[in-house]
Amino acid sequence: MKILLLGKNGQLGWELQRSLAVVGDVVALDRHSGADLANAESLLATVQAVAPQVIVNAAAYTAVDKAESEVEAARAINARAPALLAIEARRTGALLVHYSTDYVFDGSGDRPRDEEAAIAPLSVYGATKSEGEDAIRASGCQHLVLRTSWVYAARGGNFAKTMLRLARERDQLKVIADQIGAPTGADLLADLSAHMLRAARANPALSGTYHAVAGGETSWHAYARHVIEFARSRGVDIKVAPDQVLAIPTSDYPTPATRPLNSRMSTAKLQQRFGLTLPTWQQGVDRMLEEIL
Repeated sequence: MKILLLGKNGQLGWELQRSLAVVGDVVALDRHSGADLANAESLLATVQAVAPQVIVNAAAYTAVDKAESEVEAARAINARAPALLAIEARRTGALLVHYSTDYVFDGSGDRPRDEEAAIAPLSVYGATKSEGEDAIRASGCQHLVLRTSWVYAARGGNFAKTMLRLARERDQLKVIADQIGAPTGADLLADLSAHMLRAARANPALSGTYHAVAGGETSWHAYARHVIEFARSRGVDIKVAPDQVLAIPTSDYPTPATRPLNSRMSTAKLQQRFGLTLPTWQQGVDRMLEEIL
């Protein structure tokens, strides 16, 4: 089985190169090697030249705040490119694996949303990701759309690394406490993808949209405290005192793009249909911290 991986150098793409290697023959590309999602003509030519049985699109426009002023750039990558990939997948019978986000929801309430919950994005980023999802489903191609949240990896920058750096430098930290979600490792997403695409190739009835996040929930504030306490327990020199990691509301930290407050997503459908278990967010974060420390 030939697999075309787009976005190979992102946090998720890097992990997918590992996880997909045992599933098929992976052709991994980035925007400098024929996989520029902003260039439709070049992208289509690349897909046709590779002629894959599976297309895994790990590329996206993810600059959430910048998207508010770069609407067309975000739409080209997050909406029009997935639409093109879906049409080509339908034409050739390929399976398309695509990643979406909790930002397609409005973040209201305090309960986990399932895959049938109403879409109501608050930002350009969320709107363009929603458009990409819709185009894939409308194309009629076999697909797996995985909605996820708060993605991190040991490779590259992430929230935990930022908190550790600041905790070494400052006497006090202020961290948002009213946004709730599940930190989800790129390694977990990559492993899920490999299992799910193999199963969906064997059973096309598994095609569809799924929520794919780690188990449990937390706030950015509690996430920061967990990271700092873990580092302190490993002997890392932390300057900020535990009681000086202060909780603040989102309103105290305005940004160009509105963030959803409730990013809880139910993974019952994924776990039941694929027979998989989603580990707690703490397990993945602790493993990542062990690696970076």
